[in-house]
Amino acid sequence: MSKQVPMSLTVAEKFFGLLTILVGALLVYFTYTNPPASDGQVANYSFVFMIAGLALVAFGIFLLLARTESE
Repeated sequence: MSKQVPMSLTVAEKFFGLLTILVGALLVYFTYTNPPASDGQVANYSFVFMIAGLALVAFGIFLLLARTESE
């Protein structure tokens, strides 16, 4: 016997999934198109921000595809 999940919980999960995809995509886009100057120390670690952005996009896709269930 499965119980119905509140509609607001499903909507919130999908909304945060879309928000996470948006933030991750913006992070990847701005890191790729406008990397830091090569004379600074941060330029060596810009790949970390690319990986973090891609991880956020993957997590957002997971939130969109996941099915909310209750016991």
